[in-house]
Amino acid sequence: MEEYGSSDDEGNTMYYDDFDDNGDLGLDNMDPTTYAGGPSIKIITKESLLAAQREDLRTVMDLLSLKEHTARTLLIHYRWDVDKLLTVLVEQGKDKLYAQAGVIVVDHGIRVPSRFSRRKVMCDICIEGVSEGKVTTMDCGHSFCNNCWTEHFIVKINEGQSRRITCMAHQCNAVCDEEKVRTLVSARDPNLAVKFDRFLLESYIEDNRKVKWCPSVPHCGNAIRTDDDELCEVECACGLQFCFSCLYEPHSPCSCPVWMLWTQKCQDESETVNWIQVNTMPCPNCHKSVQKNGGCNHMTCICGQRFCWLCGGPLRGPHSCGRFKEDNEGKFARAKRDLLRYMHYHNRFKAHKDSLKLESKLKETIGRKISSLEEIETTSKDYSWVAKALYRLFRSRSIISYSYPFAYYMFGDNLLKSRMEMKEIRIKQNLFEDQQQQLEANIEKLSSLIEEPFDQFSLDKVMELRTKTINLSKVVDNLCRRLYECIENDFLSSLEGATHIIAPYKSNGVEKASQLTCFWDTKTS
Repeated sequence: MEEYGSSDDEGNTMYYDDFDDNGDLGLDNMDPTTYAGGPSIKIITKESLLAAQREDLRTVMDLLSLKEHTARTLLIHYRWDVDKLLTVLVEQGKDKLYAQAGVIVVDHGIRVPSRFSRRKVMCDICIEGVSEGKVTTMDCGHSFCNNCWTEHFIVKINEGQSRRITCMAHQCNAVCDEEKVRTLVSARDPNLAVKFDRFLLESYIEDNRKVKWCPSVPHCGNAIRTDDDELCEVECACGLQFCFSCLYEPHSPCSCPVWMLWTQKCQDESETVNWIQVNTMPCPNCHKSVQKNGGCNHMTCICGQRFCWLCGGPLRGPHSCGRFKEDNEGKFARAKRDLLRYMHYHNRFKAHKDSLKLESKLKETIGRKISSLEEIETTSKDYSWVAKALYRLFRSRSIISYSYPFAYYMFGDNLLKSRMEMKEIRIKQNLFEDQQQQLEANIEKLSSLIEEPFDQFSLDKVMELRTKTINLSKVVDNLCRRLYECIENDFLSSLEGATHIIAPYKSNGVEKASQLTCFWDTKTS
């Protein structure tokens, strides 16, 4: 890929590339994933859920020569992690693998008596004699009457424990044959048998660490499976983007624990912030929030500055209303300082989020501009650079906004425990904030370039705008990558307590999931 260099108005050397050539973003397909690498995220619909489950089942069935229900029991125990199952098999052997999952493999099938047999058998549960034909024996060898088995199964299914129904015998952890469970339950309640089958099917999602339901509301019915790293940010076919790890909105470069703290903090402090904005005014000298607690509109801040409540301007003349007792070391002063610090980070976080919402409307605007140009021009022009720069803007705007919650907790007073000394933290904080400001400044430049009315420009001016836009897009991409590396290498690795890991940086944004392609014939299965 050929690179070019130029200088901006401030004399800064900037480099750009002509983006990737493996996928052209046209007017009707302004989607960043079309020029990203092949997605490793798959969408599992209701129709493909059975086929997706059977792919893993077939792998275990073929490897260990097991029946389907036995393979399912193993996979449910190991949370549908085939790799983990194979690791236990290699390291500990078959016996240990089966014992941990409560699986008993019968080499020679146990004889199931005919239901017409008249021989009486004593059931150890109900202590009643029943004919041999009304007794069911599980693979573990324990036999009880069908009524007791059925009651046991119904209770477990209604309690939501139907994925691994164990034997009723004392201290027996063997998992019951799902086919026998299905047969006995359907004879009593066919609807409950359907519920049992649904639980078994959905266990592929509920018990699988690599598959999760899309958290859309109302639920779209899709599940997402990641074939590689579980720590990623994905987009479902319904359009919802979310963090695969915590199911919240995509929040990198914030780690999941930090984002949860910030979300709770915003919920707790939102009313307080709103009250401050409505009922206080910043002092024109020290900029601290001052509350009007009297009828007089001549205010005095704790710093000594007098100002007018109506216009916010400083005053020269004396007045006596609204006195405030200075208490720099008191609890109120500390609480005020903490609140102002929170407002500083929250306001910048919210400002960039609001900008992102407004800039998302540019997609339609740019589409109309390109359409009008294509109608006028006799030769086809490539304006994909506009769409690519727009998605680069979306990505960078999201990153800069979520960098503020991270900074709030990382550089606060004992909010996150770090193994670094405070002096080292302050040095790295200055470097981080410098990178943050550089990224912020270039994002605003990129936003201004994209909003230019290029549909009214001459061809030379369009080409000049194209060069600047591609140039600046590359600069923004590099700054985003450097900010990620700074957070990962300098800060997150030093934190104690909860695991702080962020999704890997992707230039083109959140990865869009693709339809799962299964090779198991669900009809014949």
